[in-house]
Amino acid sequence: MPHDHFDHNGTDTSGHNRPASGAQPRGLGGSPPRASTARRALRLGIGGPVGSGKTALVAALCQQLRQELALAVVTNDIYTTEDADFLRRAAVLPDQRIRAVRTGCCPHTAIRDDITANLEAADDLERDLSPLDLLIFESGGDNLTATFSRGLVDAQVFVLDVSGGDKVPRKGGPGVSLSDLLVINKTDLAGYVGADLSVMARDADEVRHGRPVIFSSLREHPDAPEVTDWVRAMVRAGVAA
Repeated sequence: MPHDHFDHNGTDTSGHNRPASGAQPRGLGGSPPRASTARRALRLGIGGPVGSGKTALVAALCQQLRQELALAVVTNDIYTTEDADFLRRAAVLPDQRIRAVRTGCCPHTAIRDDITANLEAADDLERDLSPLDLLIFESGGDNLTATFSRGLVDAQVFVLDVSGGDKVPRKGGPGVSLSDLLVINKTDLAGYVGADLSVMARDADEVRHGRPVIFSSLREHPDAPEVTDWVRAMVRAGVAA
């Protein structure tokens, strides 16, 4: 199916647990982040199931990093521009730094199988706003099989939330097991849904083989300090590589 992308006014323009101290940031699958060329921005994918807190995390990263980094965002929704509209209403970045991709299909298709619309949106932002330090791609909500193409992003974050139950990390899947950072969000709800955070931490460690995991509550800590520090380190490592 066609993948339309939109400018910041919504016009179709497609036309065609926690890192160990001292640990070095890694890229997709544990490799070092790909070096930026000609000052290309480090490209970071943020994926995860519907309602896990991806958009809230993107908003937090923008608010915390916009004074020190030149950044922009590409959101993905199937039929609407809902996530981009939310970010614009929250004024986390100027409107021209937020672009929306309407996938018209399963979210993983546009971030893994046919990444054309996302690449076009990224190239437009790099051309219009260069130089950028960080370009964030937010996937539409998807299941545990979702993962970003290496041709689209340099590193990826996968976001789960505890309301799905403490069994979710041990179910694995490429997002849970192979993402560069796993964020387990909404820890403030654990007591309400009977989720054992220690079980989630144990199972996440087992399936991720040492890759970092951060437990987070964006309600209690809306600035997402640990995730922000991780992203900041990734940008520095990418620029320096």
